[in-house]
Amino acid sequence: MGYHQRVGSRDSGRGRGMRRREKAAKEKGQKRGSGGTYASEEDFVLTSEEVVDRTLKRLRNLGNQVFALSPFSEHFGRWLVDLRVVLSEFESSPIASVDDQFLKERSQILSNVGFELEKRRSEEASCDEAIKSLSANRILVERIEEECSSKTKSVERKKGVEIKRLSSNVEGIREELDRIARMRTGIFRGVSKKAKAKKEAEATRRLNLAQEELASAEQKFAAEQERLRDEYEKRKQPIIERIRGEEKEVENQDVDGSRETRQAACEALVNAVNALAERSQPK
Repeated sequence: MGYHQRVGSRDSGRGRGMRRREKAAKEKGQKRGSGGTYASEEDFVLTSEEVVDRTLKRLRNLGNQVFALSPFSEHFGRWLVDLRVVLSEFESSPIASVDDQFLKERSQILSNVGFELEKRRSEEASCDEAIKSLSANRILVERIEEECSSKTKSVERKKGVEIKRLSSNVEGIREELDRIARMRTGIFRGVSKKAKAKKEAEATRRLNLAQEELASAEQKFAAEQERLRDEYEKRKQPIIERIRGEEKEVENQDVDGSRETRQAACEALVNAVNALAERSQPK
């Protein structure tokens, strides 16, 4: 029984393999282009208007994106990447006829928005420092107030002891005057009117001095308390002014200030894409 070799079996198998691969590629939505590369079938299905509309929609979505929580600068890098991806996909579409004017406008817009976002990043970093400084200044004010309160209480204690001593001295002299006033004079009383008058005059003099000393002490302590208050207010005032400025700076950073910048950049890119589409239309 003779053996007949199948002619061309190897080549025919290879052909079937190529056809199967091409068929599989088609089933995945791909077609071989003129340059020998496979392009997405979607690129052939979408019209130029649809490519432009899709790009404009994605740009506007990025322009309207809101960063809800700070620090907002953490989102800048991702947002810029998303923006570049949208532009890259538009420019790489076989339907988009990108020209030098568009590339120049696009590059300038990206450069501008990158610069502005970097400024915002620096401002947020400055805000972080303001938050730390704000906390430190508030603690400093609390310490000044505690120190003032402690010294004021110390003065109050000294005042209480001194005023009590002087008041007791005044009260004692008054009681002495009352006793002298009740003394009876006469030959058989042992005290003459002259001696009584002398005693009253001396006690009155000492009473006046004691009262003056008491009034002087009260004025001295009041002046010392006032001096303490003025001294600590002078120390607190510049710190409080710094706190107000820092609070205002921190308050301004509670809202995403980059949104207007990002919206403006995306709107400028929308205009550039529209202008490119108009230039690409056949005349």
